[in-house]
Amino acid sequence: MKLLETWRRWKAAWRLRLHQQITRAGLAYVLALLLVALAAFVSGNNLLFLILAAMLSTFLISGFVSRLGLAGLEVDLLLPQHTSARRKVRAVVRLRNLKTWVPSFSIRLALSRHLPQGSPELALYFPVIPGGASVEESVDLYFPHRGAHKERSFEFSTGFPFGFVERRESVTIRHEVLVYPCLDPQPGFNTLLAAVSGEMEAMQRGRGNDFYRIRPYELSESARHVDWKATAHTGALQIREFAREQDRRVVIYLDLDIPAGAENWFESVVECAAFLAFELSQRDTSVRLVSQEFDLVTPEAGDIYTILKYLALVSPRKGKPQVVPDDTNCYQIVLTHNLELVLSLGWCAQQPSGGRILGPDFQTRL
Repeated sequence: MKLLETWRRWKAAWRLRLHQQITRAGLAYVLALLLVALAAFVSGNNLLFLILAAMLSTFLISGFVSRLGLAGLEVDLLLPQHTSARRKVRAVVRLRNLKTWVPSFSIRLALSRHLPQGSPELALYFPVIPGGASVEESVDLYFPHRGAHKERSFEFSTGFPFGFVERRESVTIRHEVLVYPCLDPQPGFNTLLAAVSGEMEAMQRGRGNDFYRIRPYELSESARHVDWKATAHTGALQIREFAREQDRRVVIYLDLDIPAGAENWFESVVECAAFLAFELSQRDTSVRLVSQEFDLVTPEAGDIYTILKYLALVSPRKGKPQVVPDDTNCYQIVLTHNLELVLSLGWCAQQPSGGRILGPDFQTRL
């Protein structure tokens, strides 16, 4: 069993080193060529030598044409600007023939071997690529994990013109693609979002009714805000103006100090932070993400994608000191493995509703 596995690994490694591989049709052709050669040398028949020369020429020309077809091909992978983990994304494979006059025929482009683990099998076939032309094909890609993907390799192959030999060439694209955490709701995320939204609405009640000033009436304003006493006193319509309702604001604190063995929990809370931040930002809520190494408020200091870019690359920081809350006038969501320490620092302590804390058991507490 071990010998068979070793043989498979060796075969796969050897295949990667080879730029061409003879096909079954090629093996049959070589066998026929050897038989003709043997018959020609044994019999000394000039006709057999002519046939042998033609067969050898055909075999050599086949290899030259296939190599020429792969020469001068350029590939690029165009991904959407924003990519999330565990979501199929529509990408475009652009293939360009840099040869001015010579077309390339029967080109296969394999993507599956070098895509992220978990991606569907992908293989594209282009019957012909004219000289100096570009062709595009749409494909669905799947990234199972967040993070930066810096290199992607593709393999061209062709058996043109006779299929005796399959020639292969590998091309590597080097540009970074940043994959955000999964933004799809995981079990319990929607329930948490609904609870947070309800508690934030309760906190907002009554904030837009504080008296601010009395000012002259302006055309098209509602009569229900007319202050009749001030109007009678001044002889002109006066309006009671109220303080503007405060914006909905939420702070998400992501604690990077986690114990060993809690990496899976950390990935889950990173996805939770990304989901909450994205969904709340879509509801006209000002989102602030805080950690031991990051602090950003949207939309004042950046957009929601700035937060998602940080969450795409964030990693645990063992031993980092906790952050002390500096704003008690907004709703707080805390994602931590150190419940007692975080509570002692005052997180969620000053909130009318207490805020929300997601602990190591994935249960929220007020």
